[in-house]
Amino acid sequence: MLNIHKLWLFSSLCVIVIVVLYFQSEITRLEEAYRKLEYKLVQSHSDSRQFTSKDALKDDDDLVVIYNRVPKTGSTSFVGVAYDLCKKNHFKVLHINITANMHVMSLSNQYKFAQNVTKWQEMKPALYHGHMAFLNFERLGTSSKPIFINLIRKPLDRLVSYYYFLRHGDNFRPHLVRKKHGDKMTFDECVEKGQPDCDPNNMWLQVPFFCGHAAECWKPGSPWALQQAKHNLVNHYLVVGVTEEMLDFISVLEASLPRLFKGATEHYLNSNKSHLRQTSSKIDPSQRTIDKIQQSTIWKMENDLYEFALEHFKFVKKKILLRETNSVPQVFFYEKIRPK
Repeated sequence: MLNIHKLWLFSSLCVIVIVVLYFQSEITRLEEAYRKLEYKLVQSHSDSRQFTSKDALKDDDDLVVIYNRVPKTGSTSFVGVAYDLCKKNHFKVLHINITANMHVMSLSNQYKFAQNVTKWQEMKPALYHGHMAFLNFERLGTSSKPIFINLIRKPLDRLVSYYYFLRHGDNFRPHLVRKKHGDKMTFDECVEKGQPDCDPNNMWLQVPFFCGHAAECWKPGSPWALQQAKHNLVNHYLVVGVTEEMLDFISVLEASLPRLFKGATEHYLNSNKSHLRQTSSKIDPSQRTIDKIQQSTIWKMENDLYEFALEHFKFVKKKILLRETNSVPQVFFYEKIRPK
């Protein structure tokens, strides 16, 4: 009798778990559907009350966007969306390939690149992407400036992902042998033994990517580099999203730059681009390892930039994707135009 009671109790718990999981999946599906519907409503409401001049449309065709993508921040997934949309939306996507995967260009190449990007009319409108540090076009004397966008990721997550990527590769090119192939040491073991591959100094990448080409940007732990990175993020980037909120990043870009990203949100939701490149055999670090890494100055500074970027992104997307307190989406339009 007791066994029957236990079996009945276990069966009831299983049914409850299944029901809860079902409703959780349905809630997630409905939230995504609601997000798509709300975005379309905001977009249609905005489009119906705004006016676009012929000159503005022409300027859109002169658009150049540079995505100086930080490694292991979900950049392949995002670029995959751009490549899928480029033919439909009539723009070019170009990968910037720098010798030996260098992140900093020589001074002569900085100038040539800036002149080329801004004057190559046949390639406009365009999205350029590559693993390169921010480049200040004002300093290089160009008559026009491209628009910069980027993604940033929690620094320890990015380091752990890169650590295992070098050993096991990813599902994007699973047969490509990486330079640490065969090394089975876990990240926890690496930290415990004090190996160079998991040195906190290796996290010093997102700060210099936003800081730029100055020598000081690449000195691990430089306070000046961190402040310059924050300055550039706010003053020279149109949008900087976070990897953990990729969908919102894409939706903000669609609302801000529809010339390139029209339809990007729906495409991302309905395609397999959300996890295009995942590191294989990644093991999450232990709490002991996390605590040790977070004691380092480099982690604190990189995390400072991440938190700064996250707060700024939340502010930006609130004005675009989320409704105000009066439930009315923000638009701008022109009226009282004189003379008639």
